[in-house]
Amino acid sequence: MSPFATFWRKGNSSSSGEHRSFLRRAELRAHDDTHRHKILKAITSYEQAVGTMKHSQFRHWQQARHLAAQVKAYALAHLPDLLETFEKIISARGATVLWAETAEEAREHIRRIVRSQNARKVVKSKSMTTEEIGLNEMLQAEKVEVWESDLGELIVQIAGEKPYHIVTPAMHKSKADIAKLFHEKLGAPYTENAEALTMVARRHLRKAYITADIGITGANFIIAEEGAIVMTENEGNGRLTMACPPVHVVIVGIEKVIPRLEHLSLFLPLLATSGTGQQLTCYNSIVRGPRSPAEPDGPETMMVILLDNGRSRLYGDPEFHQSLRCIRCGACLNACPVYRTIGGHAYGTTYQGPIGAVISPHLWGMEKWSHLSFASSLCGACTDVCPVEIDLHHLLLKNRRRAVQAAKTGKGWKFGFRLWAFIMRSRRLVHLAHHLGRSLQWLRRVLPRDQAAHIPDLARQTFAEWWKQHERQK
Repeated sequence: MSPFATFWRKGNSSSSGEHRSFLRRAELRAHDDTHRHKILKAITSYEQAVGTMKHSQFRHWQQARHLAAQVKAYALAHLPDLLETFEKIISARGATVLWAETAEEAREHIRRIVRSQNARKVVKSKSMTTEEIGLNEMLQAEKVEVWESDLGELIVQIAGEKPYHIVTPAMHKSKADIAKLFHEKLGAPYTENAEALTMVARRHLRKAYITADIGITGANFIIAEEGAIVMTENEGNGRLTMACPPVHVVIVGIEKVIPRLEHLSLFLPLLATSGTGQQLTCYNSIVRGPRSPAEPDGPETMMVILLDNGRSRLYGDPEFHQSLRCIRCGACLNACPVYRTIGGHAYGTTYQGPIGAVISPHLWGMEKWSHLSFASSLCGACTDVCPVEIDLHHLLLKNRRRAVQAAKTGKGWKFGFRLWAFIMRSRRLVHLAHHLGRSLQWLRRVLPRDQAAHIPDLARQTFAEWWKQHERQK
């Protein structure tokens, strides 16, 4: 993208407010050495574990990726039929399936459930989908007490923050940060011992599980031919969230469907390896409905909300259709040099990193979120590590193209690029334009500050002039 085009977009796009906020957050984090050290330490440990596990768990890692991509592509090609099959089978076991076209519709479903149950307390498992629809904020507005059960999610909830990472929500917190937080907010004795901190969270949550009116979870997969939801985790808190309260509500994106139970033998190890460097996560739950009369425990009521919220737009777009293969492993975030530098909160959206930059403009509006696609070096590391072979860096490039095309406005745009192309054909004209630009630098003083800030200082000497001068001095 030319400097002219970059300046034009920054100065004229209605998304410039969000864009400026992103740049401020990114600059702040990029210059925070302590923050960057925490992230580098966490991601370095992750990379070592993932690299080891790929070689020990998979005989042919690339073939496993390719097979997973094919299964997900098949699932997407038959998405309507698979979702209907899932609904039919799980409904026959007593669960209720609700469809939500938008985030507001999903929140309204949960609002009605909460009111019908006269619920005053909700416990939640880790779920990016609930973050996507702003569930916690809605529950708090309904005067409902809500607690995150995942340790990382609990940490950021107590801190009043949003998840920092798709898989590890509190990656940016050190043990000292967590110790101070638990001491101040939960009244726990100050300790930086990881096991002791975990016990503090466990004691805090145990009562919540058995006193909550509703348990809300996400799902990593939904199996069409089984009529089942699958959740994978490392703490067991998600399983308690599903089993203890009398009502279990599942919120899951429509793209999470896979055809058959046998596909879990591929996807569970693939997700664990890419997400955390494990052979398999500690707790893997397959839930086919509410408690049956023959079962001693479990929820009496189960409801599954199938969320669209912009996914149909991606589904109907041939260029971006493949982005729905994502299994939310977070591998692309860890591989991305931009994410490593600015961290998760700088993005200002639910899904960060390369996958977030790809899908956010389509889920919530290209006009507001297209700038995220420009926060990439296009190095391709994200594509290389994606376990379902999403061509992420090329999708980022396509997002950029669409953003630029949307910004075009008539004759001024065409004239500007024709002038730029004319000048670039001649070395003499380039030098002339450079010196003319130097003489007009004072114009920055009369432009609005946000536009003037994006006009670069032109060097007093071009590289060609510098080279010629230094050649003479030899």
